[in-house]
Amino acid sequence: MQNRRSFLKATGTLASGLLIGRSAFSMEDFETNASIKKFGLQLYSLRTDLPKDPKGVLKQVAAFGYKQIESYEGKDGMFWGMTNKEFKKYMDELGLTIVSSHCNVFSDFETKAAQAGEIGMKYLICPSLGGRNKSIDDFKKAVDTFNACGDICKKNGLRFAYHNHGYSFETMDGQLPQDILMQGTNKDTVDFEMDIYWVVTAGADPIAWFNKYPGRWKLCHVKDRRKGADPKDHEASIDLGIGSIDFKKILKAGKSNGLEYYIVEQERYDNSTPLKSAEVDAAYMKKFKF
Repeated sequence: MQNRRSFLKATGTLASGLLIGRSAFSMEDFETNASIKKFGLQLYSLRTDLPKDPKGVLKQVAAFGYKQIESYEGKDGMFWGMTNKEFKKYMDELGLTIVSSHCNVFSDFETKAAQAGEIGMKYLICPSLGGRNKSIDDFKKAVDTFNACGDICKKNGLRFAYHNHGYSFETMDGQLPQDILMQGTNKDTVDFEMDIYWVVTAGADPIAWFNKYPGRWKLCHVKDRRKGADPKDHEASIDLGIGSIDFKKILKAGKSNGLEYYIVEQERYDNSTPLKSAEVDAAYMKKFKF
């Protein structure tokens, strides 16, 4: 009996110790070692190589460790000379998922949405307003366009999103265009892809914007900015991990506010090549911890 009492006392003390030990840490502490299991590549990063040999380049992308891709609309379309089903089949063979594509939403969008929906893509994305950003009224018109695109995407089983540049974070007539876009669009059909590089380049705070509109930023572009770059330098993209952007804090805030897709993008290559930088960026993402 004495042995049993001693055992119960010992195990009770141990359990209490475990509970106290666990309570000494927040859940945030337990999540600091969380990694990004799947990350993608915006194919525009390889715009000088991809058109020459789409299949060969995509095979290299898969070999680097990317699990997802975000395409863009080149002269051979979003599917690079293949039909949507041929493209999907090749992606399956490589173990890649085509999550999304940037495309010209002002031309034949219904056909693009039907093709994207047919192969199970998640998003079609407007990459830029293409000069339709000169006035507040332009952004209000964009709201109407985005809502219409969202409705079209919904009919085809996917969603619509807008990818920002820096101009929507610059005050115009006392207003921030990005607020107009986010407040005016239908949250049930329209999401946003935060290009973190462009938010930072515009002098804005990505974390503040994730917090301001939780649940609206579903995708992001993970793109670093050269240390010491002039604030006016818009061409300061650099390999991930050697720039000035604190992705650990930013992506953690994004994740806690509903961010789902992490898409690498790079637009400049100092002493490197697009493919080599894509490989370096993949290595960074594999090791990334929140």
